[in-house]
Amino acid sequence: MRALLSGLAVILGLAAAGAYLSFYVVHQNEQALLLAVGKPIGVIDQPGLHWKIPLYQTVEFFDKRILDLDTKPQEITASDQKRLIVDAFARYRITDPLKFFQTIQNESGVRRTLGPIMDSAMRRVLGGTTFQELVRDKREYLMKRIAKQVNEEGKDLGLEVVDVRIKRADLPPQNSKSVFDRMRAERQREAAEWRAQGTGEANRIRATADREATVIKAEATRKSDVMRGEGEGERNQIFAEAYGRDVDFFRFYRNMQAYETGIKPGTRMILSPDSEFLKYLTSPTGAARPKQ
Repeated sequence: MRALLSGLAVILGLAAAGAYLSFYVVHQNEQALLLAVGKPIGVIDQPGLHWKIPLYQTVEFFDKRILDLDTKPQEITASDQKRLIVDAFARYRITDPLKFFQTIQNESGVRRTLGPIMDSAMRRVLGGTTFQELVRDKREYLMKRIAKQVNEEGKDLGLEVVDVRIKRADLPPQNSKSVFDRMRAERQREAAEWRAQGTGEANRIRATADREATVIKAEATRKSDVMRGEGEGERNQIFAEAYGRDVDFFRFYRNMQAYETGIKPGTRMILSPDSEFLKYLTSPTGAARPKQ
């Protein structure tokens, strides 16, 4: 009985091991290549549970997702003879597992196979452009051109490059300082030019304002002089009319104004008692006292 149970356990173990070796799972983010003694016999791109012949057939799994390929920084000479250090990376996906297995075999070999293709495409594309176009004007367009050329050269590798991105495009360290100094001098020259233009404009505005203020003041002075003259003329006319109506009262009024203007606190005047100026102070009628 014990021997029967042991034999049954062995049979169940072998069956479990055979089932484990016969079935495999393809996940949704994977695709598989079925091999028979190392030779491809079919591509499995449907997720789920699949089976194979143990020991005779094997399975290679490949990722369906977009993968990254990071290249090493390389020095490129642009069309304007500027030396650049360019660091870029690519995003790719495996489109044909059979071709990919035949040419590259696995994902670790992508850098070895696709890297040189990408480097040569970068040298061709970036070598025909200028530093300014690369860093500012045509950066997006150049990256698309690189991706297109890599796909054309690597069309038989079973993969597709969906994007190429330039992480950094700088001048070599030994050239950066001279370029920075030149850029700073250029900016300082532009700043001085703008400052000079601003000063000139300020002087022009200030001169215009001063001229307009002078004209306005002169016009105001002219008008005030005219108005003052007209007022004095009208005043003289009123005085003349008043003088004509009552000569004595007019003389008395004028003398009172002279007293108010001339005799103030602290004023010292040396006059003769019979002076004409004091006639209204010595005589109520305004007549000078007779001389003794």
